[in-house]
Amino acid sequence: MFLSSSLLDVIYLTSDVALFFQAVRNENDLQCVNVPQKFRAMNSFWKYYSGEAVAPYPTIFIGGNHEASNYLWELYYGGWAAPNIYFLGFAGVVKFGNIRIGGLSGIYNKYRYHLGHYERPPYNEDTIRSVYHVRHYDVLKLMHLKEPLDIFLSHDWPLGITEYGNWQKLISVKKHFEEEVNNRTLGSKPAAELLNKLKPPYWFSGHLHCKFPAIIQHGKNGPTTKFLALDKCIPGRNFLQVIDIPSNPGPYEIQYDEEWLAITRKFNSVFPLARTRFTMRDEQLDTQEDRQWVRSKLNTRGAKPFDFVQTAPSFNPSNTISKHSTTVCCRNPQTESFLQLLELPYLLDSSNSEGHYLKKSNSEGFGRNESSSQPGNTLDDEDIELPDEDEDALEDDE
Repeated sequence: MFLSSSLLDVIYLTSDVALFFQAVRNENDLQCVNVPQKFRAMNSFWKYYSGEAVAPYPTIFIGGNHEASNYLWELYYGGWAAPNIYFLGFAGVVKFGNIRIGGLSGIYNKYRYHLGHYERPPYNEDTIRSVYHVRHYDVLKLMHLKEPLDIFLSHDWPLGITEYGNWQKLISVKKHFEEEVNNRTLGSKPAAELLNKLKPPYWFSGHLHCKFPAIIQHGKNGPTTKFLALDKCIPGRNFLQVIDIPSNPGPYEIQYDEEWLAITRKFNSVFPLARTRFTMRDEQLDTQEDRQWVRSKLNTRGAKPFDFVQTAPSFNPSNTISKHSTTVCCRNPQTESFLQLLELPYLLDSSNSEGHYLKKSNSEGFGRNESSSQPGNTLDDEDIELPDEDEDALEDDE
C-alpha cells in the first residue's frame, strides 16, 4: 500500500498484489517475489525505476508479502525505491510537511516474530516466505515513539480491529473470515499493540483484499483512530480513497524524522541478524542523548533523504532473451550514506551464521562487526533478555 501526497491531500490505496506494485526492477528481482510462477510478471515499476515514468506526486509505501524482498532489504532503513517513490523501510517514520507518517512492513507470523533478520538473497523456498515476516525488533523501535503520529501504515490489519466496524457486513462478503472474526484471531497482535500505544488519527492497511472502515475510541475521553483497509488495485474494486489531512504550512517534501533517527541509532547496536530468538524487556529506553546528537547532525546537513541511486539494471523489454543471474546482497549508496550520517556500521550483508547481535563478548558490551564507522550508544546488558533456545517450530504464512 502507499500514500501519494498532493499538497495537503493524501491519496491512499493498497498495492499488495502481483497486479500492481512490487518494486521489481528486472528478472532477477522477480525471482525474489513470493508469488506463484503464473503471477510473475514485470508489470510497470521498472519504468519508474529507470526514469521512463515518474510518479506525479511524492509517494510513500511499505512492503507487504509479495515484494522484491532483495531490493527492499537494500533499503531496510528506508529510502527512494525510484524517483519520487519512497520506501518507509521495514519500520520507519518520516515527515511530509508537518504530517508525521509511520509504518511497519510485512505480515505477522508468530513462529518467526522473535527471530532475527537472518534471510539473505538468494532466497530458498523457506526464506523467500519468511523475509517479509514482521520482527519483534522493528516493533520495539516503533513502540519507543513518544511524539504523536498523524498516519500509520501496516500491511496486516491490527488484531481485533473488526470489533470497531461493521464485521457482519465483512463476513457476509468474506465468509471465510467468520471463524477468525468470532475467535478474535483475524489480524496482527503486534499491530494491535502499536495501535494501542501510538493512537494515530489515521491507520491504513491492506492485505485482506477488501474495504473495511472502523473507528477506534481510545478510552472514554481519549483520542480516536480512523482505520481504513482497501481492496486490490483492479477494476471494480474499492482500492482508492482521497482524504484531507489538516496541517500547518511546511516544506512539501519527504524529510527524515529526528525522533526516529535517534531510536534507530539507539537500537542499531543490538540489530538481530541471526536465526536465533530475540526478546527484549518492555521498559522504555532513554533516547534523549541520541536525540540531541541527531538534531545537531540534521541542523548541519539538513533533513532531506539522500538521493536515489540505481543499484541494478532496469528491465529492458527489447531484450527477447531473459537473463537470470544469482541474486546477492547489494550495498545501496542511500543506505551507506544514511548509516554514515548516523555514524553506524553497515550490517545488512552480515552472514546470518555470524550470529551478530546480543552476544556478550566481554565486560565492555556486546560483540559487533568491525567497522570504520563509530556505533551509536549501546544498550546495557540488563536491558536485554537472551533466551537459550530457538523456537522449536517454524510455519509458513502466505
